[in-house]
Amino acid sequence: MVFGLKRVVKLKSWCVAAGLLVLAGASAAQDKFIVMASTTSTEQSGLFAHLLPAFKRASGIDVRVVAQGTGQALDMGRRGDADVLFVHDTAAEEKFVADGFGLKRLPVMYNDFVLIGPEADPVGVKGKDVVAALDKLGKLGGASGGTSGGTSRGTSGGPSASFISRGDKSGTHAAELRFWKAAGVDAPAAKVAGRNLDYRECGCGMGPALNMASATNAYLLADRGTWLSFKNRGDLAILVEGDSRLFNPYGVIVVNPARHPHTKTALAQAFADWVVSADGQATIASYRIDGEPLFFPSVAR
Repeated sequence: MVFGLKRVVKLKSWCVAAGLLVLAGASAAQDKFIVMASTTSTEQSGLFAHLLPAFKRASGIDVRVVAQGTGQALDMGRRGDADVLFVHDTAAEEKFVADGFGLKRLPVMYNDFVLIGPEADPVGVKGKDVVAALDKLGKLGGASGGTSGGTSRGTSGGPSASFISRGDKSGTHAAELRFWKAAGVDAPAAKVAGRNLDYRECGCGMGPALNMASATNAYLLADRGTWLSFKNRGDLAILVEGDSRLFNPYGVIVVNPARHPHTKTALAQAFADWVVSADGQATIASYRIDGEPLFFPSVAR
């Protein structure tokens, strides 16, 4: 009887131990994820829905994406709220690393920016020079006559246009401001300066900005990847492309554990290594819409 009782106790102890091992294994599996701060273009273009399942199959690691402007993504990294960054503002990324917040910037892929606007293009910006195009928009003369219709006649009798800006400190917004500056135009002040440019900052991602431009027949700067995946185009079309200044590179950065010891450096590095590997680069290259690639691998093989 005592012998039987001992066997029952041992059996129960074994079951408890086995249960704890199962729970520990489940907990470890649940912990095998990283938080990635990235841009809206990588998510809204559909790239991550294509890329991240392939990474999970290769590594067993889940990636939880927080998609926002590059500036906000870098701020997440500075606070230690992300393990890895996937962004597209090279100057800001290099500063992030130089300031000790990231380990190293690895080039991953690229596409280009395009200037979108009404297909009829009444302002006449179409061409291959983005700075010349913004110069034309910025020099719309006379009192402000911008309307929700996008392009009309200003009170001076000249054309009037609307321009939608991301206004969110994203990589696209940073590029747009560089181009305005090169054109000698203070675009955010255009309305109050009495010009016929209705400049609107939406403080939103690329997809919502495109929707606003479509609804108001406005001009805007977009990344080609999100534009290709965007279906609600209305009367919009690509008006300016092919300018070397429109080159749009993306990089990946692992957050520095010396600044934030709680971050999952090994798992984040596994992602960074994979996305620049032959498999990761091939996966990026294979993402297409209607046969057209949205991004091009940066790592030559």
